Amino acid sequence: MDSDEVLAARFEHDRQHLRAVAHRLVGSVHDADDVVQQTWIKASQADLSDVANLRGWLTTVTARQCLDLLRARRRRGEVALDDGIETAATTPRPTAATRTGEEEVLLAESVGLALLVVLDRLSPAQRVAFVLHDLFSVPFEEIGQVMDRSPAAAKKLASRARDRVYLAAGEQPVHQRQTAEHLLLVDAFLAASRGGDLPVLLDLLAPDVVRRVDRILVPDDVATEIRGARLVAEETKLFTARARAGAVAWVDGAPGIVIAPRGRLQAALRLGIVAGLIHTIDVIGEPSRLDRLTIAATT
Repeated sequence: MDSDEVLAARFEHDRQHLRAVAHRLVGSVHDADDVVQQTWIKASQADLSDVANLRGWLTTVTARQCLDLLRARRRRGEVALDDGIETAATTPRPTAATRTGEEEVLLAESVGLALLVVLDRLSPAQRVAFVLHDLFSVPFEEIGQVMDRSPAAAKKLASRARDRVYLAAGEQPVHQRQTAEHLLLVDAFLAASRGGDLPVLLDLLAPDVVRRVDRILVPDDVATEIRGARLVAEETKLFTARARAGAVAWVDGAPGIVIAPRGRLQAALRLGIVAGLIHTIDVIGEPSRLDRLTIAATT
């Protein structure tokens, strides 16, 4: 095997790792694949004879390209789009039409949509520092090289990002047991919504539950406020497709749900829970209201 064949074999061995790093950093499967391909081009053209840790070198090259992409997006005010995202200005890729709801749920569970939503709110430098260190255990010395900063500066960026990704210690709810129970209830509500399970939904909703929704999220013939467990449960069955793109998250310091196809935040649900039942559901979709929300991952 010549040197080119050896490099190709080593690269294929690390491809899934590099793709995972790129996906967490840029939030798009399509862009992640492009980044990995660019990494291969750079590797095939470089003199790697003095590289002792090839996987580390490839990870650094991948991270630098992702950082450049994130900064370019920030300058252009873009949001990461991926397969299956429909907006007024974009058309989904043809492959999205054949994706099943079950596949969407599997993607949500494997990628962690709530985490992607929060990562999208970080600065490019914070996102790179956090993802490389906390998710892939890259040393701060190497992270600093990626961003042309000192290890101490990289560590500070990761720490600030961590406080935004997860609830800081001082923001944890006082009643931990109650909060754990609420998380389980919200998770059960999301699961029942995905499956259109009317009996379970009725068990979780208070008889006088109130559902409010921003007009931007529903057609004109759908009321922005409805009352009663039966009406709310039956309506929830109509939005099972949206629920499949949902994930449990902290929303303004309480257990809630984010609706985020491919990690792009489209809506957030704030749930009012009293005595083990859901009494209010506020569905927020107005961009200005979403921007004011504090969202954090639960794990």
